[in-house]
Formats: sequence, C-alpha cells, structure tokens
Amino acid sequence: MHTRQLIVKNGLFLMAIAGVFAACQQNNGKPATKAGADSSVQATGGGQKLAYVDIDSLEAHYDYFKEKKTELDRKKEAAQNEITGRERALQNELQSLQQRAATMTQSEAQSAEAGFQRKAQQHEVNRQNLIAQLQTQEAQFSEDLQKKLEETIKQVNGNRYAFIFSYRAGASNILYKDEAYDITGEVIKALNDAAPKK
Repeated sequence: MHTRQLIVKNGLFLMAIAGVFAACQQNNGKPATKAGADSSVQATGGGQKLAYVDIDSLEAHYDYFKEKKTELDRKKEAAQNEITGRERALQNELQSLQQRAATMTQSEAQSAEAGFQRKAQQHEVNRQNLIAQLQTQEAQFSEDLQKKLEETIKQVNGNRYAFIFSYRAGASNILYKDEAYDITGEVIKALNDAAPKK
C-alpha cells in the first residue's frame, strides 16, 4: 500500500502523460509561439519544432487533477483507517482468546480458534477488495487524464510543434529547457477552461 501511494503521489500524473506527447504534426512553416505571448520562436536550422510541458506546474495548477487527487487521497486514508481498525479489533480478540485459553475446554478452544480464523480470512478478503477498488479508481483516473491531455495537447498544438515533451524537475531526461518553448500555461488554461463550471 505504501509503495502504491508513493507511485500515485509522485508519478500518477506523469504516467497519465507518458505516451501523450509525441508525433504531433509538423508546423507547415508557421512560427512557434511562446505560451501566452505574441512573440515567435523559430526552430534553429529549420529543423523540427519542439516544446515541453512542466508537469510540476501542471499538477499544481490543473484544477481537475488537484480535486481528483485530493478525493483519491481521502479514499485511501479512509481505506487505510478501516483496515487498521479491523486489524486492531482482530488483535484485541486474539489477546482475549489467549487470556481465556487456560479456562476453555478443548472443544471450546477449537471452536474459538476456528471462529477467529474465519474472521481473519474475511478481513483479508475485505482488505484485498478495498485495495482492488482503489487501484481501479486510480487506473480510471489515469485513463481519464490521458484522454483529456491528449485532446487538449492536440488542440493547443495546432500543428506548431513536431514533438511536445514532459518535464519534471529532478525526474526528467531533459537536461536543459529554453523557457521560450514552454507551453505549460497554455495547456493548463485549456484544461481548466474545458472543465465544467461549478
């Protein structure tokens, strides 16, 4: 559970974006523009035009992502509390049985042990069901994010860039980024504008 929480916390959005930013059509000779600016940026040497989206900024400013992540975190915390509560109750019951073991007949002890084992097995089934539900919700969230991003990137790109990369500080293969090619603000605005208003 702890490993899965780390994956969701640090990489859920990155997983959703993986595979989204590639092979957009070439510019057809139009100049690339910096997000939110009128100035043009030409690719050097007439080569393919590239851009990037800063994932940290996207996660920090994309309202839908923040809301859904908060909701998933709450569900995980509730599930963990439920699991912990059940385990505590089982532990208390086991201690009580151990204290009474000396005064029980053999058949009473066997019956109590069988009952406890059934409860422990049911707890394990419930625990696995909770985890499976959370995994399904996380997978649906990732799929939904990927779809929204794919549609928005195509719309924002408008055939300006041949490739759009994702960038995350400390976890990226991009060693240098020219902020003139940062289209993060444009993507965030398009994503937030597309969200239903409350």
